[in-house]
Amino acid sequence: MLGTGHIVVVDLGFGDAGKGATVDWLCAPEAGLDVAAVVRFNGGAQAAHNVVADGRHHTFAQFGAGTFHGVPTLLSRHMLVEPIALAAESGQLAALGVRDPLGLLAVDGRALLTTPIHIAANRAREDARGSSRHGSCGRGIGETAWYALEHDAPTVADCRTPGVLRATLDRLAAHYDELIGPSAHGYESIDALVAMYSDFARAVRITDGGELARTAARGRLVFEGAQGVLLDEWRGFHPHTTWSTVEPRHARAMVAGIGGTATVLGVTRTYMTRHGAGPLPTEAPLGNPEPHNGTGPYQGAFRQGHLDPILLRYAVDVCGGIDGLVVNHLDVPGTLCAAAAYDTEAGTVTDLIPGRWGDLGHQQRLTDQLSEATPILEPVDGDPADWLARRLGVPVVLTGHGPDRRDRTVRLEPRLSIGSANNPPVGADRDVATAEQPA
Repeated sequence: MLGTGHIVVVDLGFGDAGKGATVDWLCAPEAGLDVAAVVRFNGGAQAAHNVVADGRHHTFAQFGAGTFHGVPTLLSRHMLVEPIALAAESGQLAALGVRDPLGLLAVDGRALLTTPIHIAANRAREDARGSSRHGSCGRGIGETAWYALEHDAPTVADCRTPGVLRATLDRLAAHYDELIGPSAHGYESIDALVAMYSDFARAVRITDGGELARTAARGRLVFEGAQGVLLDEWRGFHPHTTWSTVEPRHARAMVAGIGGTATVLGVTRTYMTRHGAGPLPTEAPLGNPEPHNGTGPYQGAFRQGHLDPILLRYAVDVCGGIDGLVVNHLDVPGTLCAAAAYDTEAGTVTDLIPGRWGDLGHQQRLTDQLSEATPILEPVDGDPADWLARRLGVPVVLTGHGPDRRDRTVRLEPRLSIGSANNPPVGADRDVATAEQPA
């Protein structure tokens, strides 16, 4: 179905579109894709990729969503690794019948370490913002990325050298003392953290930059993205974004670095959702049941809205194009509507124009535009998946008609590509920084 190249899975919305179910299906033996590993290429422990299959349900955070099939996970250097949560997730998977989950894991030593210090700082900062919160999972992701921009931040490799790790944790704690000290949040002692991370280093395989090529030599790779493109740190609607590059440039660069090719699949659903603060132009009380989504203390309320091809076209554009669509939630009953245009103070808007990569001023202007936009709705005629394929100009590869693996249906063959003139593969190093405080 998908040729012989690697596969990159990205969410075209604000997250929660069904990446986990998609990756689980791609890794299933019945898909016939012979997947050698799932590579996590962004995000961290805040991911929540739900898989329901064979009477089991798990919300994958750091493990790849192919784990039920025994497919190994590689946490790339672009991941923010939280070992304490990883150990807890391993225990949950073992209880569901996965044999030796940590034995399925390889972690790039260059990946940043998210610690309880980052988590406490994240929550203290969001508490201080009050009603002006940016929106956060409260898992320390923004603090991990922001601190590393200007400081010698702890990495996974440091867990193997307790002396180095202790020094970096001491500096981290001193940096955040003024923020965390007066707050309601705390963390374990540095001694306890060093001991836990030393145990982590003995329990998992910490590897190097050559691991990707070694793994690819054994078969196909599935690159599993976290969150959604509309939350991307440089392409999302500032400041209600994540500190992570969600669009597939890092995955494309990794594939190019090993001389491979990749198919990029964009995942969406038949209506829009997002957690917490930020624009959602088509927001409406749809009342669609979401058993795996709810209000979080830092994320805020789970919101729903009508389908929005304007936002989805923007997501496809900032991805540099995609090769196939995965459309989920086709089992949702009722009449579907979609945004044909937005009514704004400046006139009728039918498309969002991407700015220069890294231009947060442009992203803030898009946020302002979307925040006051009123959608002009039209009915979705016929099959919503076919309707989206026409609107976005991308073939539908896979559809989901329910939460279970058995609810997937194969559609068309996607185009194959590795980049585009608008967004070619680039190196992973960020070349733009922001003075904004982390979310």
